[in-house]
Amino acid sequence: MSREGAKAQIIRERPGGGGYGDFKSEAVKSARVHFTDFFLAMSAISSRIRAFLLHLSVSATLALLALALVFWIWYPAPLYKAMGVTNIFLLLLGVDVVLGPCLTLAVAKPGKKRHLLLFDLTVIITVQAAAFLYGLNSVAEGRPAWVVLGAGQFSLTSPADLDTRNPEQVAAEYRQSSLTGPQWISALLPADADTETQNELVFDSLAGIEIYQQPRYYRPLSEGFSVIQEKAKPLDDLKKYNPEGEVQEKLAAYPDADAYLPLKGKELFMTVLVKKDENRVIAIVDLQPW
Repeated sequence: MSREGAKAQIIRERPGGGGYGDFKSEAVKSARVHFTDFFLAMSAISSRIRAFLLHLSVSATLALLALALVFWIWYPAPLYKAMGVTNIFLLLLGVDVVLGPCLTLAVAKPGKKRHLLLFDLTVIITVQAAAFLYGLNSVAEGRPAWVVLGAGQFSLTSPADLDTRNPEQVAAEYRQSSLTGPQWISALLPADADTETQNELVFDSLAGIEIYQQPRYYRPLSEGFSVIQEKAKPLDDLKKYNPEGEVQEKLAAYPDADAYLPLKGKELFMTVLVKKDENRVIAIVDLQPW
């Protein structure tokens, strides 16, 4: 036997020994195992992230639709500021949008049984949807559904503020608050009101219920034009209560306006610009009326 043959035989017979081919085969097998484990781990993480991103995208879409509904239809500028809804609504929306997807990320653990995962996700989505609808309903109830012209000023009135007594005395067109934006109306003491009605209004006012909150007195805006003629103030008065530059800038957008009346909001007073000689409402601007 040659020297090379003997050496090869010794290597084959060595206990626990293996040739280079065996070593290479074992290395490949080990690499495959590690790659498979890595791939499975990444797949589990990927599924978890996908669930989070899907939940987040759906929540964000609903949030954008809610923002459009609230700030373009229910609280058109600048009424959202007058009613003080911005911070509360954005906080509510932010918590609802962020919390739901984060909970999904927390419960979608790799290896979790399918029925347990479905149960957890159902609970999360149900609670999130209930919180979202509750918050949206609260904002809807506080929307300025009516811009009411009273004795000397306009007032913003929400469905939550309406006096629901004596519904049979309310005209049909004022029994439902609009969902498509504020409606302009008037609410004045009838000229033929008897002493009992006048006393009732006084007691209601002392109890915190003003005439602009009582739909039984709602009438078309045209019936309050006399108030515009008698109570509208000259635009120059706005310079007493606001920086002159700000007044000029905002009035420049409404050249037809020639007078104004105050507007009472839940949080702030603003200004309603009018064209007095035409009994026409021009716009609401964010200027202090006094």
